[in-house]
Amino acid sequence: MEVEKEIIESLSDRKTLLSVREVAKSIQYSEPLPTGWKPPLAIRSRSRKVCENIRKKRRILVDGEDIPPPISNFKDMRLPEPILKKLAEKGILKPTPIQVQALPVILSGRDMIGMAATGSGKTLAFVLPIIMMAIQEEYMMPILGREGPFGLVICPSRELAKQTYDVVEEFVECMRKYNNYPAIRSMLCIGGVDMRSQLEILERSVHIVVATPGRLKDMLAKKKMNLDNCRYLVLDEADRILDLGFEDEIREVINYFRDQRQTLLFSATMPKKIQTFARSALVKPVIVNVGRAGAASLNVIQEVEYVKQEAKFLCLLQCLQKTPPPVLVFSESKADVDNIHEYLILKRVEAVSIHGGKENEERQHAISSFKAGRKDVLVATDVASKGLDFPNIQHVINFDMPDQIENYIHRIGRTGRCGKTGISTTFINSRQSETTLLDLKHVLIEAKQRIPPVLAKLSDETEVAFDNARQFKDCANCGGLGHSIQSCPKLERQNIQLAARYMSHNFGTGGFKAEF
Repeated sequence: MEVEKEIIESLSDRKTLLSVREVAKSIQYSEPLPTGWKPPLAIRSRSRKVCENIRKKRRILVDGEDIPPPISNFKDMRLPEPILKKLAEKGILKPTPIQVQALPVILSGRDMIGMAATGSGKTLAFVLPIIMMAIQEEYMMPILGREGPFGLVICPSRELAKQTYDVVEEFVECMRKYNNYPAIRSMLCIGGVDMRSQLEILERSVHIVVATPGRLKDMLAKKKMNLDNCRYLVLDEADRILDLGFEDEIREVINYFRDQRQTLLFSATMPKKIQTFARSALVKPVIVNVGRAGAASLNVIQEVEYVKQEAKFLCLLQCLQKTPPPVLVFSESKADVDNIHEYLILKRVEAVSIHGGKENEERQHAISSFKAGRKDVLVATDVASKGLDFPNIQHVINFDMPDQIENYIHRIGRTGRCGKTGISTTFINSRQSETTLLDLKHVLIEAKQRIPPVLAKLSDETEVAFDNARQFKDCANCGGLGHSIQSCPKLERQNIQLAARYMSHNFGTGGFKAEF
């Protein structure tokens, strides 16, 4: 435990969520941002025991000071009438467990770390408050040209940003139909799209921006947009954004904030490493956790099959017969995605594919045609595994088992959403490391799934704890249950990437970087 603590402290850089000005001047905010929102008196008067019973019934775990009470219906959250009507039209009559606690916390102006399984309604938990905040700000002082935004949502991928933006626009549009509410404008800020169209929106002023880190940083650096008035920051899929790769971009974006902001981190997987430094950087944060962070959805039937590498394509065709379309197929590399897509086309399967090497228009067309039902199969890398909502998918196939168990959790979370049941099939063979297979085994044990013989014979030092007390201790760096942080494969990869960046910075972009 001491070794684990030292490693976590060495990995936790709280400065990622603080601006250079705040660090240089040792600025520390002691109180959350005030808002004009309060729950009804009857809810404010509830005893702590009543609140704890509501949370216990919905498997909500909370941690923090002066936690706002949970609210079990949207009307008591004082949401505007147009939003309540829109929720009813969409068939959303009651808040999900994460929304029961997260919405009161966010509406109260508190910083928050929210963790819940994929498909549990996390997007609505931060979209509805950001719209209410924009309405309140517009009432107090209407913004003029080139002012704003008030709220900023950062997503790790273009597809997730587009999906989140569509949710924001859906509820903003329903507000526009009512003359007694001010007009709220939102903008999508992602790469692969002509910047001129985004600049035209900024010229008219904007209240809410949904962005990916790269394009956002570019717009801020070119002074096309500013965050002087921004008071609301959301990091969706925060563990991915704060991971190595986006860390520098996020740090640069934070530098453009001028004052205190309300910071919200959301994800289905949130390793202790992220939670540790987020607690130290946020202002009196509230931790809201529905189930175990990083646990697989209980609505997904997980099947694991041992398949030799040369037999994977044949097994893939057989697996596609298990359920009707649509079906989602994941692979680790871009080249494999292209090969699988070509193979399925040759077999006359209506398939499309996406990965990071494709143009933005091609990726968006693939997603839209798959969601609309014009294509039966979507083949993708992990670019489609984080946060994307495919409500009708019954089957997810992992053509390759990912090295990191958190990617596996996100992948299978594309099915079994909104209370529905789904199936995931994962191909494994001798190419997977024992650490990865142990992580998979313990995820299956935790979800009470069938353990295939190839995994059942694997044993490690944590086996006794599982058999006796059924206690699960996850890796603080990645959330895996089959290893400790000292043997974490993700940590090893991060160290290699850090070394590559160091070599590149000090010796140029020559052979050293290419070798890594």
